[in-house]
Amino acid sequence: MPANAKICGLTTPEAVRAALDGGATHVGFVFFPKSPRHVTPERAAELAAPARGRARVVAVTVDATEAELASIAAVLHPDLIQLHGHETLDRAGEVRALTGAGVIKAVSVAGPEDLVEAEAWDGVADHLMFDAKTPKGADLPGGMGLSFDWPMLAGRSFAAPWFLAGGLHPGNVEEAVAASGAVLVDVSSGVESAPGLKDPALIQAFLKAVERAG
Repeated sequence: MPANAKICGLTTPEAVRAALDGGATHVGFVFFPKSPRHVTPERAAELAAPARGRARVVAVTVDATEAELASIAAVLHPDLIQLHGHETLDRAGEVRALTGAGVIKAVSVAGPEDLVEAEAWDGVADHLMFDAKTPKGADLPGGMGLSFDWPMLAGRSFAAPWFLAGGLHPGNVEEAVAASGAVLVDVSSGVESAPGLKDPALIQAFLKAVERAG
């Protein structure tokens, strides 16, 4: 089955264009002030305009408040809300009801024991995302270029389609897909020339590698 890709943390029209032209199936916009990829709902809506009908628009949030979610929903109208914090199972239902969007739940992984959380979310979230666990005390919950042992996902079955994330870049995504069995992959820092600055050439290279992996 071909692998599909989400280019996350987009902040410029050039990066969005590269993602869409390269065949990305999802484009992500980050709403977290500590991140170098943070954008406002208004800016995200401008950037996402060319993606309508071509890729699914994802709003990445970290323990967002009701007011923040309402603003994102009203201005951006995302297809999916990514929960990348300490959200509960009940919170997922609240987010879906408030925004009208589907839910991606990011699960931080360091070892096989962390997959227990994924089992609890399976069937609750529309998608799971397996991302590398960040160091204790880190300001960011993801987007730090860290990876985990991909083969621990090989052969596992989940009701929800899942993304592989964490430390992916054009040079390793083919290996990651082969080792994990992922059919959806997510990249952020791995296609940047500087923190928060996406490189269109790296985006294109990543998507070509994803195409080969499929």
